[in-house]
Amino acid sequence: MRIRAAAMAGTTSAALLLTAGTGVPAHADGQPVITKVVVNKGKNIVVGPTTVTKFSAQVTATDPSGVIVADVQLWRGPSFDDRTGAISYDAPNCHADSSTTTTCTMNFQVMADTRDMTNALSNAKAGTWHIYASAFSKDRVQTTIDSWATVNVQRRSQLTANAAPEPVKKGKTLTVTGKLSRANWDTRKYAGYSGQRVKLQYRPKNSSTYTTLKTVTTSSTGELKTTVKATADGYYRYSFPGTTTTPAINAAGDYVDVT
Repeated sequence: MRIRAAAMAGTTSAALLLTAGTGVPAHADGQPVITKVVVNKGKNIVVGPTTVTKFSAQVTATDPSGVIVADVQLWRGPSFDDRTGAISYDAPNCHADSSTTTTCTMNFQVMADTRDMTNALSNAKAGTWHIYASAFSKDRVQTTIDSWATVNVQRRSQLTANAAPEPVKKGKTLTVTGKLSRANWDTRKYAGYSGQRVKLQYRPKNSSTYTTLKTVTTSSTGELKTTVKATADGYYRYSFPGTTTTPAINAAGDYVDVT
């Protein structure tokens, strides 16, 4: 986390370059302090192949003189000064929590690559993004934090499951098929997600709890297929734990009547 506090034009304070670990940074007297940053309610940002994803971010800052404005930006790349991607936002909407503390909200929107939109995403941009935060005090001093935390910007996932035959006699073999897909931001369609470990799970008819039976790896096209012995009436589903680029998802349970 790199923290920079610099005097703006018209002040006499010296520029500062501070380094801090995790947690709320402590600044010299008179420097604005950013105390809280929340992006998308603390959740990952999931984007489909065609629809616009909208989310907000809130930043709270405090300073003895009061805070004029604070903001948040999302960026990716080796460093903030050498960033290779950014997601812009509407102008901050700020309200004073007290005479010294202000909270500002920014609204963002992002979507798959349309070739003509500033906030467009390509597949290469999925994964970890950094959260930049800044605050500007009434005595004209600004604090900036290049990477307050990180957030995953992910390609929306889909997962199916189908158990057959239905009904089936107890002790006979069930074949459970399915497919794991995710948004392809380059083609604006869904495509199979290959080489992923997915859990096959079972829930008895009168239970609310799924138990993992085995782990299956998706094919080159995202397909899933395995067999189990039928034991009793219940539901079968596939469960994907997610990756940095793709969110976790559970398929809808497929009910099987065992006779």
